Amino acid sequence: MEEMNNSNCALEVHHLSKTYATVRAVDDISFEVQHGEIFGLLGPNGAGKTTILRMLLDIIKQDAGQISILGGPMSEEKKTRIGYLPEERGLYEDMTLWETLLFLGQLKGLARQTAETRAEAYLREVELWEPRDRKIEALSRGMNQKAQFVAATMHEPELIIIDEPFSGLDPVNTRIIKNLLYEMRERGAAIIMSTHQMHQVEEMCERILLIDRGKRVLYGPVHEIRREFAGNAVEVSMRGEIHHAPGVERITMRDGSYRLLLEDGVQPEEVLKTLVEMPEITVERFERVQTSLDEIFVQVVGREVSVEELAA
Repeated sequence: MEEMNNSNCALEVHHLSKTYATVRAVDDISFEVQHGEIFGLLGPNGAGKTTILRMLLDIIKQDAGQISILGGPMSEEKKTRIGYLPEERGLYEDMTLWETLLFLGQLKGLARQTAETRAEAYLREVELWEPRDRKIEALSRGMNQKAQFVAATMHEPELIIIDEPFSGLDPVNTRIIKNLLYEMRERGAAIIMSTHQMHQVEEMCERILLIDRGKRVLYGPVHEIRREFAGNAVEVSMRGEIHHAPGVERITMRDGSYRLLLEDGVQPEEVLKTLVEMPEITVERFERVQTSLDEIFVQVVGREVSVEELAA
């Protein structure tokens, strides 16, 4: 990949807004994405995710706000340094996979020989080398998804925007795509990922932006957000048994560990000190229970968010 900008910031968005008729689709949104990170853009149906992505890619214009992408305004030259995997897939169905990748690679500025070398390397990586001469329409859903991913990333872009990258993939192929994304991150690419699969977000994303009804409602490192929303509970593994303890409202067993719900105002450190001083038990693990992103979504958005909403 070519050398990137001196600044570690691949994308800066300041006070972005967009209105359709009387609907404020995006309302004063600000965020940034760094080179070498996977960033999650999340929100339920109608939150404004698609509108934001289209403004980033210069497909539509914002009403207000500034976008700095790869060091400044969008340009035709910068479009060759960006990879985009949209939710609506659209490769040319009557072309072969090999012809499609060479064509799209050259559109992104690759020389023919480089396009051939990259296409072969990526097709072998995603286990699509053998069916390279099949027409796109003859590929299975999972094969088509991997082909779309290769088409969006084989020019090794500096900024990658991917919408539902694991759609239609089994666990083995999901792992293949994940590993490629990790490699791209290690090379310094900035990756914006939109997906409804919250476990993938928790595993892969360093930071997230959650929007709802056009407004920013959560933004920051995933581990800090989960810590902020952590309930007043701890999980303990121990030798011995415990049925009650000072400052603990309820004790339950879960997967071989104890889940302790603390009384209001009681700090986990106080309970740990108490447990360590109990002669009948030996504490082997003690950690605060972290709330899942799914649970945080419900708390912040104020309603249950369906898979269909998150995927939209």
